[in-house]
Amino acid sequence: MKTLILVSLLFFSAGSMLAQKNIDALLEQYNTRSIPYISVQELKMDEDTYTILDTRKKQEFLVSHLPNAVWVGEQPNDSILNTLSISKSKPIVVYCSVGIRSETFGEKLSNKGYTNIQNLYGSIFAWKDAGFAVVDSLNKKTNKVHVFSKVWGKYLRTGDKVY
Repeated sequence: MKTLILVSLLFFSAGSMLAQKNIDALLEQYNTRSIPYISVQELKMDEDTYTILDTRKKQEFLVSHLPNAVWVGEQPNDSILNTLSISKSKPIVVYCSVGIRSETFGEKLSNKGYTNIQNLYGSIFAWKDAGFAVVDSLNKKTNKVHVFSKVWGKYLRTGDKVY
């Protein structure tokens, strides 16, 4: 029994490290770090300080999102941003599935004069994999995460994948 538990723990740990390594490689390949990263742990410790913007498609947001996140879509929309009344110097965290689309969104915000933007490293996948709650369109905790496609779904280690 102890051997089975040990093997299970080793398998889970190796799987988590592999998923993290894959996200690391993915972000290294696609991102330029033009928008500084914030880790899920850093955000969780101080999440009330930030305006959290979900930069995914609406159907992804409706399946689940970070608590208190505001859906803004994949392109900065002045009318949405104006209704949020976000000061250009207020701390903002952008996220998507793994952190690629959110970097692009963050760059566009930066070009509009926003000065305190961070990109959530690993985005909703890393958030969920760290054991933090996500909520659905009714603001109820859910285990579901929209993974965009089967290709991207391999980067999520926990939760129920929705395509």
